[in-house]
Amino acid sequence: MTLAYLALLAADIMPFDWQRLWLSTEMPASFMFEIAFRCIVMFLLTIAALRISGKRGVRQLSLFEFALILVLGSAAGDATIYHDTPLLHAVVVFVVIIALYVLFNYLTDKYPRIERMLEGESELIIIEGEIDLPAFTKSSLTGQELCGQLRQLQVEHLGQVRRLYIEATGEISVFFFEPKHERPGLPIWPELYLAPLYQLPAAGAYACHACATVRELPAGPTPAHCPRCHQANGWLPVCATPRVA
Repeated sequence: MTLAYLALLAADIMPFDWQRLWLSTEMPASFMFEIAFRCIVMFLLTIAALRISGKRGVRQLSLFEFALILVLGSAAGDATIYHDTPLLHAVVVFVVIIALYVLFNYLTDKYPRIERMLEGESELIIIEGEIDLPAFTKSSLTGQELCGQLRQLQVEHLGQVRRLYIEATGEISVFFFEPKHERPGLPIWPELYLAPLYQLPAAGAYACHACATVRELPAGPTPAHCPRCHQANGWLPVCATPRVA
């Protein structure tokens, strides 16, 4: 039964039927003028919605704002090209969603606990040049992503970082040591960071690849586990280059 139905469908479709590709067989060509009108209306509604939501709507989005954009985008897209989706229905969606957004902002301003429940809280990830591994494991970033964002701030090693927070929006906030207080730390250049050592060529200061703690280690095999984080991810020679902002 299923195979026969599929065969029937296949027989009804002509590959590269240019009329079917460019023009609908269910609607007249003049419907394109209505599509153009729908596009104008939904474009103006979307601009108005973004204007109401503020500039954050086109920058880093919170979870609620991201959901808002998805719903509005779906409503705008459907009303733009589908002949059986009345514009008034899309307008109702926009009005309800924007009303919810305004209500959400009011409630989060009045009751900060609601915002923390829905959006999450800032997480302190790096403290005095060392990674808080339990907190970092709960975050949405990987080690490579974190290092990549730090490199964009001209950071060469974690000994330059006094505090690093992952905000509820997913962005990072970084506070640096004063130059005279910087310390040797875990290098984050890709060619170094991605090649941890398990056999140390010489005695000296090395940083744990997992938590960035610095230890004086002898030459030879690395410790089975880091004494701070108890991971066995290898070690890297520390970097002491001063940061140039």
